[in-house]
Amino acid sequence: MTTQTALFTRSALGLARIAAVSPEMRVADVSFNVTATISALGLLSKRACQAAVFPELGITAYTCGDLFYQTSLISQARASLKLITAEATRLGVLCVVGLPFSVHGKLYNCAAVLGNGKVLGIVPKTYLPNTNEYYEQRWFTSATHATAQSVMIDGAETPFGADLLFPASNMDGCTFGVEICEDLWAVNPPSGDMALAGATVILNPSASVELLGKSEYRRDLVKQQSARCLAAYCYAGSGPNESTMDTVFGGHSLIAENGSHLAETERFHFTTQIAMADIDLQRLIHERLNNSSYSSADSRRSYRHVLCELSNTDTAAPLDDLLRPIAQTPFVPADQGQRARHCREIFSIQSTGLAKRLRHTGVKRVTIGISGGLDSTLALLATLRAFDIAGLPREGITAITMPGFGTTARTRSNAERLVELLGLTLLRIPINTAVRQHFSDIGHDEHVHDVAYENSQARERTQILMDVANQVGGFVVGTGDLSELALGWATFNGDHMSMYHVNAGVPKTLVRYLIEWTSDSEFAGEVATVLRDICNTPITPELLPLGEGDKLQQETEVTIGPYLLHDFYLFNIVRYGYPPRKVFFLARHAFRNTYPPDVLLHWLDLFYRRFFSQQFKRSAMPDGPKVGTVALSPRGDWRMPSDANSDLWRAEVEQIRASLGQGA
Repeated sequence: MTTQTALFTRSALGLARIAAVSPEMRVADVSFNVTATISALGLLSKRACQAAVFPELGITAYTCGDLFYQTSLISQARASLKLITAEATRLGVLCVVGLPFSVHGKLYNCAAVLGNGKVLGIVPKTYLPNTNEYYEQRWFTSATHATAQSVMIDGAETPFGADLLFPASNMDGCTFGVEICEDLWAVNPPSGDMALAGATVILNPSASVELLGKSEYRRDLVKQQSARCLAAYCYAGSGPNESTMDTVFGGHSLIAENGSHLAETERFHFTTQIAMADIDLQRLIHERLNNSSYSSADSRRSYRHVLCELSNTDTAAPLDDLLRPIAQTPFVPADQGQRARHCREIFSIQSTGLAKRLRHTGVKRVTIGISGGLDSTLALLATLRAFDIAGLPREGITAITMPGFGTTARTRSNAERLVELLGLTLLRIPINTAVRQHFSDIGHDEHVHDVAYENSQARERTQILMDVANQVGGFVVGTGDLSELALGWATFNGDHMSMYHVNAGVPKTLVRYLIEWTSDSEFAGEVATVLRDICNTPITPELLPLGEGDKLQQETEVTIGPYLLHDFYLFNIVRYGYPPRKVFFLARHAFRNTYPPDVLLHWLDLFYRRFFSQQFKRSAMPDGPKVGTVALSPRGDWRMPSDANSDLWRAEVEQIRASLGQGA
């Protein structure tokens, strides 16, 4: 195995490919159903699927009625396990199939876990419905009344019971639990205890009739249970080939992961339908490690563990065939309606947080630096809303433009026009003279455009904001965003400092969308026009002198890299704790048509370097509202020592670079 392959195998990345299948079938025709099951396994094997779940009682069909009393049907279903097991093993797909199974004179509705050359275990159903659509208590016995711990199948002792879990010995974090149909709909589904005992993938062979509105409820139920269990949930529903004497089954199969929908079949198809997805086991384990409700809870029952193995764990994960959504902008919903709802919620959180600070302090005036850029514009708009919420006059917002060596006419015009249109108090305080005096005081050559040159301007602006705030009896509202905090792209004790950091939880890729949303939803006319122009302005700190024709000589993303990439890295590193290989793999998938691998690695290495080295700025950051699942406040979400070492992470980046043949 090459170094590159070893870095990006399924096991190294924690990706397991799972399917939920609604196969073609016939009622009481075991031979046909076995053939259809094996045929589906062949299709799954071609897609490198590692595990699959088939519907409840799928070997016989769910709607056999009193035929379940027939010895021939029960015996043939049991005998079919040998053939399916052999084919599942040959094809390399661990599978769960449903069948009636007789033990000690009692008939159970069971799921058989097959693979690795044997029947690994038989799991009986716990909750048996007895409603208008289902009569299971007529034929079957609940798992709660089972006395056997094992059964003999083809001369081999096989574990039997609802207390079985199936950990994969060759895939870290992958443990299968099995519950059957109604078990999920119970008040306390068995999967809850399975998850607390370590199950990360719940497989549910099911037969659920179609009724008006039920598919939506079923979909929500699967998503919610996956969220409660911090697990993946794979649900395989019986299809319309079941008997339609009184009811119709739709073949609704679904896969969800921790509350997120991953895959789903179309209903009402008579041919085999498959939902397949790549489950992210590393994400699930990270969620559990960070969830105190999970870590402090105990399973109410003990479980026996039956080891299994998955195929393809040591093969490279497919870059162009990843069966899960990977967004380039994880902070920004792709759906416009959902994005608008997110923007409204975030804007409300920002403005309410600031309004509470105003009410608490009794302050009726604030100062805010306004540059005509994205961040200061969003902060200004949130401040405006906060003043409206608090019932304070807008004139109490003192917006200060502080043009310097790199200020363009476009940004200054937009800033001042916006303030005037909104009816705020505007101050224009140029900083060139003051900064030149400071250069003279400290003996700095104005023509040396180094960090002292840039930071002197940022600190001069902060001094003005602080001092004017003292004059008017108010405080300073900060404008920097979450992405700048992550990269340390702020001048310590300059724009890094304020009395309330209203944008602290908003990443750069979302700032522009928030302003666009306000221009569409909150404002109209000339205000909206100015806001849209601000959205189209290049991102720059405006700290270097302008070139000929007022041409910008400094664009932030040229220096530190695209915020599109850095926000992607920030989300996946902080939110899910992924190692560099996983972050890089996901980035290659998401940006495969945008950035080549060497560019992705270059900016990933820079992100790690800056994220670690700039923690001291975050350790001293002002208060500010958290708006999403990623936040960097040292008081809550991100408690990291300022002198932590980044060598472990950057060494893996170098290992990736070497594996791609790029050298140091």
